[in-house]
Amino acid sequence: MRKILVIVLLECCSLLIGCDNLRFAPSEAQKQNAWLHNRTSAITAEAARCEKTSEKLQALAQLSELQSRSFSSYYGLPKEFPQADTAEEILSQSSFQLAQIALHESVDRPDAFALADNMFELAIGISALLGGVYGTRAVRFLKTARVKSKALQEIIAGNELFKEENQPYTSAFKKAHKDQCPQTRQIVAEMKTPV
Repeated sequence: MRKILVIVLLECCSLLIGCDNLRFAPSEAQKQNAWLHNRTSAITAEAARCEKTSEKLQALAQLSELQSRSFSSYYGLPKEFPQADTAEEILSQSSFQLAQIALHESVDRPDAFALADNMFELAIGISALLGGVYGTRAVRFLKTARVKSKALQEIIAGNELFKEENQPYTSAFKKAHKDQCPQTRQIVAEMKTPV
């Protein structure tokens, strides 16, 4: 019982503190773009070979084609494949639009606070299922931790708003917080930057 609770709590803490590495699963546009990149690289390598470009350019094109295979494999195959049999098809406006969409989607990250809240919900549910004295204590502890997490989120959002709307006082605000321990600074920095 205690081991499960400790594992769930550690997961909650790691999600709250280190969500920078979490990403959404690849979207259909990202899968199509990765596959299109592989086709672009393959056609480029073939064109470089056929046009008898320098050996250096041919080697770079071949390496690019090989590298793009891993991107396609990592993202997975799309449900629908874009037209990409020729250079002309690849160079269509829709390919450029697809690349822009995939680029835009690739910067999206899960919200750290939403993930933490979901983990708290999961941990509370598991603790409630296990029941008993430890389960009841764990539920109480997790609910308190969840309230504190939301309070910290509100404080950080308020501080950022204050600094934004009161530019002349920003340096004084930072000076007032200069004695924070490194762990607090790290947690606040990670929470105020979009994940």
